[in-house]
Amino acid sequence: MPQLGETVTEGTITKWMKAIGDQVERDEPLFEVSTDKVDTEVPSPAAGVLSEILVPEGETVDVGTRLAVIGDGQAAPADAGAATPAPPEAAPEPSRPQPAVAEVIPPPASPPPVPPAFAAGPAQEPAANEQDASMLLSPMVRRLLSDNGIDPSQVRGTGLGGRITREDVLALIDAQHANGPARAAAEGSPATRAAPTQPPAPLPAPSAPRAVVPSAGDLVVPFSNVRRRTAEHMVRSKSTSPHAFIAAETDFENVERVRRSHGARFRAEEGFSLTYLPFVARAAVEALREYPNLNASVSEDALVVHAEINLGIAVDLDFEGLIVPVVHRAEEVTLRGIARRVRDLADRARTRQLSADDIVGGTFSITNDGPFGTYFTVPIINQPQVAILATDGVKRKPVVVVAADGSESIAIHSVGVLGMSWDHRAVDGAYVSAYLRRVGELLGTRDWSAEL
Repeated sequence: MPQLGETVTEGTITKWMKAIGDQVERDEPLFEVSTDKVDTEVPSPAAGVLSEILVPEGETVDVGTRLAVIGDGQAAPADAGAATPAPPEAAPEPSRPQPAVAEVIPPPASPPPVPPAFAAGPAQEPAANEQDASMLLSPMVRRLLSDNGIDPSQVRGTGLGGRITREDVLALIDAQHANGPARAAAEGSPATRAAPTQPPAPLPAPSAPRAVVPSAGDLVVPFSNVRRRTAEHMVRSKSTSPHAFIAAETDFENVERVRRSHGARFRAEEGFSLTYLPFVARAAVEALREYPNLNASVSEDALVVHAEINLGIAVDLDFEGLIVPVVHRAEEVTLRGIARRVRDLADRARTRQLSADDIVGGTFSITNDGPFGTYFTVPIINQPQVAILATDGVKRKPVVVVAADGSESIAIHSVGVLGMSWDHRAVDGAYVSAYLRRVGELLGTRDWSAEL
C-alpha cells in the first residue's frame, strides 16, 4: 500500500483492475485505492503475472501492507508465504513491513506497555500467535492507545486475523466515557492516578452516533469512505490544536471594480468567471510573506515555518465530502495564474482525477463558502497546518468613506467577512489580527488590473 499523502496512514482497496493469472505491464493501472485524501489508480511497480491478491476489494489496510504478488508466471514467488498463514518456513520479503494478513492478536497475557513510537523489530516470524501484541498495531492505533492510557490487552480486535483496529479502540473509549462516573465511584478516591489519561473532551462526539437507536421511519445513511475519513480528521484536528478564531469585515470594492471592468474579457479568454476567491488567495499568500508564522506546522515544542507557500483550497465533492488540493509554490503565481490553478484543481477534484501530488504538501488553507452567501464561517484547521482562512459572501452595503482631506461620506461598497481559525500553540491573536488587516489592505489597495 503506497503512502498517498503526508498524513495518510491507511487506504481502502476499492477495485482490482487485474485478476489472478493476468499479465501485468510495468506502470499499467493495477488497482484503485481510496484514502482520506484522494481516490486514485495505482500503477504496477513491475511487469509479470499477478499470482496472488492478498487484500480483497473493500478491505482497509495500513500503508506498507503487501497487497499482491507479481511473479514470472512459472511458480509462486519464494517469499509469498510470508504474507499468508502458510507455509511457516517461507521467509518474508526483505525491507517490507510485516503483512497484515498474518497478524493475529495473542491471548491477553501480560503484554508490555505500548511505546510512544513504533519501529519494527528484526523478528518477522510467520507464527502470528507467538508475536508480541505491540508489534501488531498501526501508528494511529498505537497513538490512540497511548493517548488514552489503554493497554492493548483490554481491546478485543475485530480486524483481519484478530487485529486491533481504530474502531475497536474508539468503541472501548466510548464505553469508558459512558461508564466513567460509575467506575470512578466504584474505584474510590485517589487510588488511580490514571484518571488524567481518560479520553480528552472532544472524544465524546463520535460516541453519539453509536448510541442512537433508529426509530421507525428513520433513514440510516452509512458514511461513505470520504465522509468517514473527513469526520475522523476533523475530530483529530480539534483534539490536536487549541482552536481560536478571529474575523474581520473587509471592503472588496477595489476588487469589485476590477471584476466589473475585466470580468467579461477574462471569461472570454479563460472560459470561466473571475470570482472573489483568486483575489483572496493572492492577497492571503502575499500577506504570508510578512506573517510567515501562519505558514507553518507545530512539531513537538517548536514551530516549523515553511519556506514555500503551498496553498490548499477546500473543494466540496457534491455535498458528499471535502478534499483540499494544493497550489504548490503559490508565492510565485500571479492573480490570473492562481485563478487558473484553483479552477483546474477544483474541476479535477470533482471528477476524481486528482493525483497524489495534487493533495500533498499543503502549508496553509482557504475554505470558500462565499458562493452560498454565508456571513460567518468558523473552519477547522487542516492538520498539520496551523491556520485556515475562510471567505464568506460579499454583499453591497452602506459604508463610511473617508476622503483624503479627512471628510466622511456614505457610499455603497461590496463588503464581506474574512475569518481565520488558528492553532493557539503557534501564534497569538494580535499576530492573526495583524495578518487579517494586511490581507484586507491588499484587497483594498492593490492594483489588481496589472496582474490580469
